[in-house]
This record gives sequence, C-alpha cells and structure tokens, in this order.
Amino acid sequence: MDVFYTDQFVLPLPATHSFPAAKYALLRRRLIDDGIIPPEWLRVPDRATPEEIVRVHDPAYLARVVEGRLSEREVRELGLPWSPELVERSLRSCGATVAAARSVLAEVSRCDARPDGLCVAMNLAGGTHHAFRDHGAGYCVFNDAAVAARAMQAEGRCRKIVVIDCDVHQGDGTAAIFADDPDVYTFSIHGARNYPLRKQRSRLDVGLDDGTGDEAYLAALEPALGTAIEESEAELAIYLAGSDPFAGDRLGRMKLSREGLAARDRMVFEACREAGLPVATAMAGGYARDVNDTVAIQAETVRIAAGLSAGRSPGLTAG
Repeated sequence: MDVFYTDQFVLPLPATHSFPAAKYALLRRRLIDDGIIPPEWLRVPDRATPEEIVRVHDPAYLARVVEGRLSEREVRELGLPWSPELVERSLRSCGATVAAARSVLAEVSRCDARPDGLCVAMNLAGGTHHAFRDHGAGYCVFNDAAVAARAMQAEGRCRKIVVIDCDVHQGDGTAAIFADDPDVYTFSIHGARNYPLRKQRSRLDVGLDDGTGDEAYLAALEPALGTAIEESEAELAIYLAGSDPFAGDRLGRMKLSREGLAARDRMVFEACREAGLPVATAMAGGYARDVNDTVAIQAETVRIAAGLSAGRSPGLTAG
C-alpha cells in the first residue's frame, strides 16, 4: 500500500492561525511509531503539473495562485495567507492524490488475483473539496480529488469515478466542478447546516442535523453508500475520510465517537472491496480541540485500510 506524505512542505502560518497544520507531520510519525505501516510504504509525491491542474481549474486562477496575485477577497475566502510555500504545498498535496489514484489503478490486476484484498493508497493530506474551478475557499487551493479524477480519465486509466466525501462539510467545489459530467459521481454526507452555507448539488447529498451521533450517521451512510457505488458504475473511488464529524471537533458540530468514525471507515472500505473498487484516500478535514484526537482518528483510518489491503506486509495487523 503506497502512502504519500507532504508534511515536509510546511505552511508558514501565524502562530494564532486556526488551521492545524501540525497534524500532518504528527500523523506520519504516529503511523511509523505505532507500527501501523512500515517506512517503506511512504512516498513523496511529485507536484501536480500545470497540465493536470488546468483540466479542472481556470488557467487564469492557476496563474494568480502561482504568481501571488490573488486579490484580498480571494485570500480572505481561501482562509490561508499566500506564500511560495503555500503554492508548493498545494501542488504536492494535489499530486499526492493523483499518485494515489495511479497507484491503486496499477494494482487492480493484483487485487483481482486476491479478491479478499482491497486495492487502496493513501494521501496523508488532501481532501481540498471547497476549491472551485476559478477560486479557492475554506483552506482549499486546488481540488485534489477533481484533479486526480481528470488525470485518470486523461491517461486512459479509467472513465467512471465515484467521489465518496465523508468530510463533515459538503464537497461543494467538487459537486460544482462535476455538475455536468455523468462519468464522475459525487456523493457527500455532511452537516446540513454547517459550512458552506450555500450548498451545491452533488449527484447524491445526505445532509445530517447538528449533533448527529454514531448510530444515526452509520444508518444514513450505509444505504447511500450502496446507492452511490451502484449508480456510479465506477472503476475508481476517491474517498475523503474527514475526521471532523468527531464530537470533539471545533468545526464539526456532530457527535461521532472515535469508534463511530472507525466503523464509518470500515464500512466504506469494505463496500469498495466487495464492489471490486480500488480506492484512493485523502484525509480531508480535522480540527479537533486536541490535535492528537485528529491524529488518532486519521491513524485509525490508515490502520483499517492497511488491514484490508491486498498489498499489506506480513506481520502488520489491523487494530
């Protein structure tokens, strides 16, 4: 199982900034220190190329980002200050989801030989689903899931893709980008009254009330997940495994426990395995009051994927 990381490309943020950038390096260290994955699974991705980015984003927007010409309004909507490091980080994170998608599609034949195994690769960042074609928003510069989907189509690796978005915030940018594309099925399960206030229309949206807990969440997810996989007829799933439905998340407003989130991840991965769907996974949002809670939840996502992976190493077990 390939695991792509970008935490060495550090975002220079003010000490008072609310974005928990430290979670990325903490997650990678935890995965190694706890023996969840072996170090040889770790990969540093290439940058997403301009050609890959402009299949999704307006070339003029890409130029403004790269050249540092975003307006004050654009920076405010993005929620992150511009810097050359922001550009590098965003391109690498986008490249990580592209690389994860390539990895699992290349592994499909091996997965077919082991029907009990899941073809899965991980981006320890990504899930930047609030980026639209011509602007960023909500800490999202480029839409990595959309860029990866378009790259796989352009390279002839697959045509039909399902985006399974379990971040607590609706994947509005992804929904808008693929609104007229019958080959990319967007499914979002999210807080109905949470950010963004103005929702887009995914192919399938499940909006949940504030305070939703484990039982109600999983009861809503299971049938919708089955519908999305069946209706999409997908050859690839891109899974946004946001940890922000957690009860202790500052921005989530839901009440899922760590155990409930683990059950969610297992439900998604097992549904994809049963459907023969390879999965490229991005971590998406996580803003727990204690960053170690975010790290623990995301580490469990990787642990579950590793345990189900067709390419897991002997001796590694799922917890």
